[in-house]
Amino acid sequence: MAEKVTSLQVAERAGVSQSAVSRVFTPGASVSAKTADKVKKAALELGYRPNVLARAMITGRSRMIGLVVAYLENHFYPEVLEKLSTALQAQGYHVLIFMASQTAGNIDDVVSEILDYQVDGIIMASVAMSSDITLRCEAAGVPVVLFNRLQDDETLAGVASDNVAGGRKLARFLAQGGHRKVAHIAGWEGASTQRDRERGFLDGLAEAGLSLHARAVGNFHADQAQAAARDLFTRPDRPDAVFVANDHMAFAVMDVLRFDLGLSVPGDVSVVGYDDVTIAAWPSYNLTTVRQPANRMVDETVRTMLARIETPSAPPRRVAIDGPLMVRGSARLPEGWTK
Repeated sequence: MAEKVTSLQVAERAGVSQSAVSRVFTPGASVSAKTADKVKKAALELGYRPNVLARAMITGRSRMIGLVVAYLENHFYPEVLEKLSTALQAQGYHVLIFMASQTAGNIDDVVSEILDYQVDGIIMASVAMSSDITLRCEAAGVPVVLFNRLQDDETLAGVASDNVAGGRKLARFLAQGGHRKVAHIAGWEGASTQRDRERGFLDGLAEAGLSLHARAVGNFHADQAQAAARDLFTRPDRPDAVFVANDHMAFAVMDVLRFDLGLSVPGDVSVVGYDDVTIAAWPSYNLTTVRQPANRMVDETVRTMLARIETPSAPPRRVAIDGPLMVRGSARLPEGWTK
């Protein structure tokens, strides 16, 4: 096995100090472009790679962020994971992605494993934190930022869209479109996103003098949303509109309505969703939905995480970002509205 090339050998080849080599391979360190070019050229010629783990032991910084996500079926999350990874890499951090189920025990086990990697921070994407694991992260000095989730614990930093406002926009839109038998297919009821979207939706209906006509639960899974749609729309007094708690379920609901039950969308029933994933704009769905402002949410999450790393004593930021209503063809338009 070939001997490992050292930073001292790179320094000698480049004609610089060993500390200069270290600065070149330390994100954010000050070094001239000329020196950086010489060092990188020498490193390439010698086949040198910096020992990131050794540096982490010396500096106390791994420059790694653990990212926990519960499921990837929803198209919103693959898109967001790419944006988060790119944004963190631009700041000199690397991302370790861990999958978790929605059960508290599993999530706690996953976070415990992440802490073993000496990460500088943890981002929880639509995953809840138990009080026990929150205390453990605090004791380890590892900041946590929730993404697309805000918990009641105000000591936890979090970034989400303004789900209450989004739900209210959808209710007003359907009410103004003349719908009177409005249903809701909910997501997982343990999620703050679901609770807030439904709360805003019910508030919006009440403001329009309406109440919810029918309700079912899809738990953010396509197959359960399909079953919920079959239940709601085979009843004698079927709804004339339905708010589905996210786009992933809304696509499944639309397929059942059109292809299994022979209903016209929006002729017989209007369908609206939440997220505005890429597929929502495809002609086959053309879904009216509330857009989650993913780019702004990612920017705020990264900003919040970096601030927590640099200033652990700073108060946690809790950010809710308003998203626009994207009006397309899956729901009847109120008088005077245009797409």
